[in-house]
Amino acid sequence: MRTIAVFGAGKLGEVLLSGLLRAGWSAERLIATARRPERAEELSQRYGIRVVDNETALLEADVVTVAVKPQDAGALLADIGPKMPAGKLLVSLCAGLPTAFFAKHLPEGTPVVRVMTNTPALVDEAMTAISAGPHATAEHLAVAEEMFRPLGRTIRVPESQQDAVTALSGSGPAYFYYLVEAMTDAGILLGLPRQVAHDLIVQTAIGSAIMLRESGEHPVKLREAVTSPAGTTINAIRELEKHGVRAALLAALEAARDRARELAAQS
Repeated sequence: MRTIAVFGAGKLGEVLLSGLLRAGWSAERLIATARRPERAEELSQRYGIRVVDNETALLEADVVTVAVKPQDAGALLADIGPKMPAGKLLVSLCAGLPTAFFAKHLPEGTPVVRVMTNTPALVDEAMTAISAGPHATAEHLAVAEEMFRPLGRTIRVPESQQDAVTALSGSGPAYFYYLVEAMTDAGILLGLPRQVAHDLIVQTAIGSAIMLRESGEHPVKLREAVTSPAGTTINAIRELEKHGVRAALLAALEAARDRARELAAQS
């Protein structure tokens, strides 16, 4: 089994580490780095993993995983880039940063795999998109898939689609939480207690998502099955269309994609 080092084991890095441990990875094969001593102690006590300095992690790991904030990636790469052993795989979890950004700091030919996952990784229901940089092979992609499969589902996409993935899936959970919040308020307006409204909406969302995944049906067909002539649902759909909800979603996702591109341009 490979040894994986997570550089910058903040929230996202911790999610990966805990998921690998739940999947049966040995704590001896997992290494983390942390800037703050108290964070290092916390990770060590909680997961039984070693928390070491950057140079030690770089030398001992088979896979270098960078999980720092995008604005901190430059400083980290300035430190580890010149020491990176030739041919060692780097997996990036830095939102918005293209593999070309890493190539500027790493030895020529270093394989880089770009990954975008989302917060349902905390319950092993993430959607993770994986893209190969110029020097990454199918074998490198398979290694990344092995790492992230315990957190949910994985999919391979061209790197040119990663900004769209960020907008749709990376930020996606926030849109659903926003919708649940709005529907909960609507339920209260209609006379339901908050907890009852919340429970109704959450279970409806879970059931609907499972039907989408397991039935293989187009969402339009599933929606039409709930929408009877002159019924309650079609009246609600009419109001959603009248208020431009579909157009607002399209605009929102375009705005998220554009912001991802801006962050990459600033790196």
